[in-house]
Amino acid sequence: MPKRFTTIKDIAKTLGISVATVSRAMRDTYDVSAETRKMVLDMASKMNYRPNFNATGLVKSDTHKIAVIIPSITNFYFSTVITGIQEYALEKGYQVILYLTNDSVHWETKIVRELSLSSIDGVLACITSQTDDFKHFEELIEADLPVVFFDRVAGSIGTSTVVQDDYAGACSATEHLIERGYTRIAHITGPIGLSLTKNRLQGYLDTLYKHGLSPSGIVHSGFSDEEAKNDMEKLFSTKNAPDAIFAVNDRKGIGAILWLRKRGIKVGDEVGVIGFTNDPTSKIISPSLSTVAEPAYEIGQKSCEVLIKHIQKNTFPIQEITLPTELIIRESTARGGK
Repeated sequence: MPKRFTTIKDIAKTLGISVATVSRAMRDTYDVSAETRKMVLDMASKMNYRPNFNATGLVKSDTHKIAVIIPSITNFYFSTVITGIQEYALEKGYQVILYLTNDSVHWETKIVRELSLSSIDGVLACITSQTDDFKHFEELIEADLPVVFFDRVAGSIGTSTVVQDDYAGACSATEHLIERGYTRIAHITGPIGLSLTKNRLQGYLDTLYKHGLSPSGIVHSGFSDEEAKNDMEKLFSTKNAPDAIFAVNDRKGIGAILWLRKRGIKVGDEVGVIGFTNDPTSKIISPSLSTVAEPAYEIGQKSCEVLIKHIQKNTFPIQEITLPTELIIRESTARGGK
């Protein structure tokens, strides 16, 4: 099995010197020459070495700084999560350093690998919609840096996570559509690999099957309203078009409403639409969007709380926390005035 990160042994082998010499060079002891120290540090940098402070005996002082890595700050969900993180961190005497990946795997990997491990005490992270290789995060954990994931999580990594109940929220959204009399329910969802995509899809499917119904179309794409419009084109190009849409988030739900309005299709009476987030725009779109409210602020607070507990106690057990969602009923799922 390939190593996840460079070790002192790797550096020693490459340079043809002893492990003890590399270790002393790292600690800048008196018996290592400046030339040898420079050679070791240059090779460590070249090999992307991250010191494991517990293993090497290096001293790492607390910085009371937390790195937060998120895909975006312009949408309501992430800005609200950040507010929760910031308020809790400040209350506990920690500063927040924010890193934006712009939902790019390349930038996420670059940010994580260029973090100064001696300048932060821990990391809160929400992965990009395309991240499927988590080696860069595994390197942080191997270097004994506490990492907590929220919302979009790296499920294969054994560390704490804080998420909303995507499965139960999808069940309640689909159940609501069925209760309103919709029977041909389609799902416009997110990228296939994400845990939240999988969980919301499974809640939708399980609820349909419970009522003896079959999916009326499932389309995977991104999370924007423009991608929702493309999804709607695909769904309504078939003979048996859906009479309801469950959108993976509110931006896609709003995109669906705009697409239907443009074609003169009555939202609610003819085609119901429900989203997931409770973004403020869901209240002001016409008709207003039924949705599943996510506890974004609470996710920010709780994930920060868990991370600080890991920072303060390295034996603090791994937490897998799921917070409840809430169904919000508005005009987009009203039929016949109901």
